[in-house]
Amino acid sequence: MKFSIEKNDDVVIFRMKSTSIDSDISAQLKAEILIVCQPDLKALIVDLSTVEYIDSAGMGALLLAHRQLRDHDIPIILVGVNEVVLKIFDLLNLKGVFVFMDSVDDALEEIE
Repeated sequence: MKFSIEKNDDVVIFRMKSTSIDSDISAQLKAEILIVCQPDLKALIVDLSTVEYIDSAGMGALLLAHRQLRDHDIPIILVGVNEVVLKIFDLLNLKGVFVFMDSVDDALEEIE
């Protein structure tokens, strides 16, 4: 599996283990997102610290999580996003859709 899922009380942490989020893993990622993105979550944290590239399929997986959680005002916090990936979010005008933080620990502190 190119990612791991950790549940910390009512917070889910996706830790990407791949250098890219693309069509090779997006279907599996979307399936897992549908399972874990439930209205009882406090937040979804996605650790992108290993990710160097994200394509439209990968972005679609993150947007699916956003659609699943937005009606419940549950934040999606992306952590460890490098400059190249951040520029992709910026080019697609998606920086305002997600919360960006430096680390999982920072995100967990912010949530509490």
